[in-house]
Amino acid sequence: MRFLEKAPAKINLVLDTLYKREDGYHEVEMVMTTVDLADRIELTPLKSDEIRIVSENRFVPSDSRNLAYQAARLIKDTYHIREGVEIFIEKQIPVAAGLAGGSSDAAAVLRGLNHLWGLDLSLDTLATLGAGIGSDVSFCVYGGTALATGRGEQIKEIDAPPPCWVILAKPSIGVSTKAIYQNLNLETIDHPDVHKMVEALQEEDYDKMCANMGNVLEPVTTSLHAEVDQIKSHMKDFGADAVLMSGSGPTVFGLTQQESRAHRIYNGLRGFCDEVYIVRMLGTRNTLD
Repeated sequence: MRFLEKAPAKINLVLDTLYKREDGYHEVEMVMTTVDLADRIELTPLKSDEIRIVSENRFVPSDSRNLAYQAARLIKDTYHIREGVEIFIEKQIPVAAGLAGGSSDAAAVLRGLNHLWGLDLSLDTLATLGAGIGSDVSFCVYGGTALATGRGEQIKEIDAPPPCWVILAKPSIGVSTKAIYQNLNLETIDHPDVHKMVEALQEEDYDKMCANMGNVLEPVTTSLHAEVDQIKSHMKDFGADAVLMSGSGPTVFGLTQQESRAHRIYNGLRGFCDEVYIVRMLGTRNTLD
């Protein structure tokens, strides 16, 4: 029996960093939502007691560096599973892009193995497990739209964003999240208003949502990678209502409520960037049905 699970990308409508914690992580406040650009995860039982990662994407590691592998190992070790699994990862989300592709793959493996091995664990339990793998995994277990605090693992479900089109553009560079945080100066950052963003979603106010987008990591990444700023400028010139970098980058996203404008932005960016996508926000949480 094979089991299929989608692993959607996320974007940050707001990303704020408050201070550096004693454990070495940064205390953050983020509003995140999933979009319908997704990896496809296929789980196949193995007779041998092993975890096998398979992908046609050469940037996807096939060993314990892969968060999907770590998710399977965590489930096996925690619940004493003596069965094996092959994890096929069909990548659609760009790698090292600020879209939580690896974290979402791990979350999908947690949900999928819960089903495949009949563990009957709740999303809350899977999210708690996921927090031990990476800061974004807990959110990706739930999906939908959430306020994330702590180091990103404390998740509170909030209202979905108003309907709109999202144009994603990733320049042909990779960004190290660790390196971006190491270059972040907490004394000089301009903090976005996370609570106004939450209000905008509660009020279904598209203009207010656009006005309150912000990411404190963006100036750090743009100072190291000028391509990010260039894509932002192009998106604005082509008519996006709001433009922001997602996560630690380098992917930039723009919003519009008009489908024709979304295609105009997409077509304009194709001349500057190979990886461009038009997607919608998913908004609603995952279920275990």
